[in-house]
Amino acid sequence: MQTFIEQSIKNTADGKEAERILRSCVHCGFCIATCPTYQLLGDELDGPRGRIYLIKSMLEGEVSTRQTMKHLDRCLTCRACETTCPSGVEYGKLLDIGRHYINQKIFRPWQHRLYRFFILQLFPYRKRFDLIIKFGQIFRFCLSEKLKSMLLTQVKETKLINMKTHLRKVILFTGCVQPALAPEINESVTKVLDALGVSVIKIKNEQCCGALSHHLTATDQALSFMRQNIDLYWPVIEQGIEAIISSASGCGVHIKEYGYLLRKDEEYAAKAAKISKMTKDISEFMSDFELEDLKIDNSINVAFQSPCTLQHGQKLSGVTERLLERLGFTLTPVLDAGLCCGSAGVYSLLEKNISNKLQGKKIENLMQGKPEMILTANIGCLKHLQQKCPVPVKHWIEEVAASIS
Repeated sequence: MQTFIEQSIKNTADGKEAERILRSCVHCGFCIATCPTYQLLGDELDGPRGRIYLIKSMLEGEVSTRQTMKHLDRCLTCRACETTCPSGVEYGKLLDIGRHYINQKIFRPWQHRLYRFFILQLFPYRKRFDLIIKFGQIFRFCLSEKLKSMLLTQVKETKLINMKTHLRKVILFTGCVQPALAPEINESVTKVLDALGVSVIKIKNEQCCGALSHHLTATDQALSFMRQNIDLYWPVIEQGIEAIISSASGCGVHIKEYGYLLRKDEEYAAKAAKISKMTKDISEFMSDFELEDLKIDNSINVAFQSPCTLQHGQKLSGVTERLLERLGFTLTPVLDAGLCCGSAGVYSLLEKNISNKLQGKKIENLMQGKPEMILTANIGCLKHLQQKCPVPVKHWIEEVAASIS
């Protein structure tokens, strides 16, 4: 694609990166077929090709409008288009540049800015979020049915006993909302890895991975979280731990991009690159083990909902499914498995109408094979699907931990 990026942008880091990505796009349109928002809305500008055109036009000096911002906001950042693209266009990186640029040009209505401010001051901070959840449990009688379904019943974190100390050690990234919404997930990771002969290290004062802030263009906040985590991890990394494990695929994909996002930072670039290389999804890490050691006893029929951040972001399509089959689970077929469920971080709070439609479609597709349970690999997808799903929805590692004899 030929580009004529404005001189004021062209020689900046973002300008050079945008030009590189734009020049790789041939506008073939294969991406449109797998774009959830295009499928729902049927508007070219609500598909990857149209959004690429909008970003190109902005960077070339054409006037940006709130309508342009609306089309970019509607993108789920599911990156299904990247999986489909034959030219390898890094659409997610280009979208981040486009969103950052338009947020400097267009002033959002004050209600939208206030809403986003509260999200950015609440969700990434574990103690604040945990406090809100506790208040929600106490006053759940006055909440809407949707909010009640998100809270479910109160879950208390239990202390695991009889954990052994193993020679193999990993850092477990625990996340900011997961400990409050579903502490049993991290407990399950610890239990399963202990059974496989691996000790888990949890880092005190660990920060949000930075994904939420990054995608809402709160760049300084995102980079601050990332640098703080690197500083916290580094002394443990120097002691010889072998990996950083994430059980939330949305966090995992972002930590794997620390190296890219901090590539221009002289102080942190090398450390960030190493941390990205060391980060693995729990399914990716477990795939190299002799799983027979777990002595799983399970014949339940399940549908696996592969989060976009796992299959399109981390490029781990099929890894968890093969792992579950090795462990004895029977997987039911899932129609259109590459389609986003509509959660997409805080997208379900910002674009409720589109999110709800995708939620309904995803549940319908998951239920085609009449599973007894739906398993997933990301806390956001899990809570989103639980709201409407007719069968239990769990993180797959929970069910594995529960099935260890």
